[in-house]
Amino acid sequence: MNAKVDRMTRIESLISEMTLSEKLGQLTMTACGYAVTGPTIAGDSTEAIKAGTIGSLLNLVGADHIRQMQDLAVAHSRLKIPLLIALDVIHGLRTIFPIPLAEAAMFDREGWERTAREAAHEAAADGIALTFAPMLDVARDPRWGRIAEGPGEDPWLASEIARAKVRGFQGAQLSDRDALAACAKHYCGYGAVTAGRDYASTDVSERTLQEVHLPAFRAALEAGVASVMPAFTDLAGIPMTANRALLRERLRGQYGFDGVIISDYNAIGELLRHGVAADLTEAATLALNAGVDIDMMSNAYRTGLPAALERGWVQIAQIDQAVHRVLTLKTRLGLFDDPYRRGSVPESVAALSERRRFARQIGARSVVMLQNVRATLPLPGSIQRLCVAGPLADAAAEMGGCWCPAARTDTHVSVLQGLRAALPEVAISHAPGVAINGDDRSQIEAALEQCERAEAIVLCLGEAASMSGEAASRSDLDLPGLQRGFAQAVFESASTHDIPVIVVLFSGRPLIVPWLFERADAVLAAWFLGTEAGNAIADLLTGAQSPSARSPVSWPRSMGQVPVFFAQRPSGRPASANDHYTSKYLDAPNEPLINFGHGLTYGQFRYSNLRVAPEAVRESDTLGIEVDLANVGSHEAEETVFLFAHDKLASVSRPLLELKGFRRIHLHPGQSGTVRLSMPASELCFPGVDLERVFEPGEVEILVGPSAERTRLLAQTIVLKT
Repeated sequence: MNAKVDRMTRIESLISEMTLSEKLGQLTMTACGYAVTGPTIAGDSTEAIKAGTIGSLLNLVGADHIRQMQDLAVAHSRLKIPLLIALDVIHGLRTIFPIPLAEAAMFDREGWERTAREAAHEAAADGIALTFAPMLDVARDPRWGRIAEGPGEDPWLASEIARAKVRGFQGAQLSDRDALAACAKHYCGYGAVTAGRDYASTDVSERTLQEVHLPAFRAALEAGVASVMPAFTDLAGIPMTANRALLRERLRGQYGFDGVIISDYNAIGELLRHGVAADLTEAATLALNAGVDIDMMSNAYRTGLPAALERGWVQIAQIDQAVHRVLTLKTRLGLFDDPYRRGSVPESVAALSERRRFARQIGARSVVMLQNVRATLPLPGSIQRLCVAGPLADAAAEMGGCWCPAARTDTHVSVLQGLRAALPEVAISHAPGVAINGDDRSQIEAALEQCERAEAIVLCLGEAASMSGEAASRSDLDLPGLQRGFAQAVFESASTHDIPVIVVLFSGRPLIVPWLFERADAVLAAWFLGTEAGNAIADLLTGAQSPSARSPVSWPRSMGQVPVFFAQRPSGRPASANDHYTSKYLDAPNEPLINFGHGLTYGQFRYSNLRVAPEAVRESDTLGIEVDLANVGSHEAEETVFLFAHDKLASVSRPLLELKGFRRIHLHPGQSGTVRLSMPASELCFPGVDLERVFEPGEVEILVGPSAERTRLLAQTIVLKT
């Protein structure tokens, strides 16, 4: 307690000594660039750090560079307040792990936490103290490029990832030299942008907000997340950066968040473009009144708040409160005690080597085997000639996916490199055929000739890394460029010569390629796996590891189905082949091509004997769920078992399925086992008619199985009692 009192006294003493410009400096975050002489400040000079008018920096990497800039604040500014150094360490810094959507496919809390912990080790060793992660935007429209950075389509899954990532980034305590302050973003509803178009408006109901878009942020708060970033977008006409109701009243007031709120890049300045502020003074007023503490890159607080103070639009107490929160975070990070603790000890070669080994393991566990006709995979041990074809076969630089600001792409491993290392005795030819997104046909015939001489073809197709992520929305989710035509030519040739074709599909989102599934013998959703991508894929293709990942998103059959997701409500006229006036398409099924949770292994699992107890529960009870599994296949494998619920009769129409849990089990061929899950009955509460949380009596189905495909689920009905 004394340490806390001392900390508060120091902060209050500092604030009392500050000039207005120094206070506004603590609320200003500015990006860095580089010149021959070293780091530079975007739109400003390093003299601003000495003057105390910049308190935080972003996009600065390298321990030496960070120490150089930190020294300007600590040794040369009047009050010696250390800088907060931040960076988008989304899925690694130099050792790149799979993109977040791919990691979500692991369904592994320990894996999610450890990748964040490893990224924190690496970033903190560089001198970084805060990461703009995790991104928790639930997304059900694959046109939106930033679906690649998020947890997929389900709010329960997003909440589990939120807790794991915050624990991983922040470690045991923020003052540790290997801890990063996490930033939960983008609060909230960003994943619901109109037509999947990045930065577009969002407009969702309060019920959808509570049930879909807010749970992951509440989970992050419960895990102790240090900061929150509002979305660029408006929600029902109110830009989130100026949304007092959702920031000050709900996030701070109702949810009790006392950490730092950081605007997104230039988001306060963009209030002018939203049409809610006439100038930076109005924009700064709106943001501060909403509860935003740090202005990233719009310079609105430094230039606009002095005038706002003079006009009485804001009070100095509000500025002091925001400064207090910023200084509290810097104190919690240990920056006042030792501003150089991060970046002072370089990591050992052994630590870096072990991290790459771990990245390879995580990469293999993130790949979803979507199809494996006639047990094409794993490749037979007798294979002698293999063709690795397609524009992504030897595209090491693409493997990192989005947000790799400090990674050297020449250290990434391509599929071709990985397979040649794994199969040194096999003759492996390479034929790109076409570019990822171009119109050059000159290499197609030569590629087909090489394919015809192989015993199997590994066809690497998909997006470029830059085609997903921020500002990378797509209206057409087929393969770009000439890839579809090239793939169809490969399928035709392979069919003539009875050669199996294994498609390795790289993307930051579900692609809409039903034609591909009709022809391919096997399909792997490889997403973008990072530094060790090629080795991880080789481990799966050769059978050194069995695929175990499950899709965290539904894959549409056509663009007309978007958005498609498993947790839809039932409708008063559910689809029926016998009744014309029901909710269905005239030209396609309602169901997605690939269900949420789908993913094959090299084993074959049989489910039986679902048990749920007690059969009648009150809100304070805990349900115990057991199901027996047997691996009746010929390979050992790991199965992910999903737990769903469906409230059959309620005051509010409930989703057909709601994810409530998962558990993994590893079984050898012929081995059986029992999976045990538990669920607090309170998980079956929902926002009632008045949007207040209720636990209603009635029947609820408990369902267990390998995916959200309802026909494959075992079910038992329980009764809720008040």
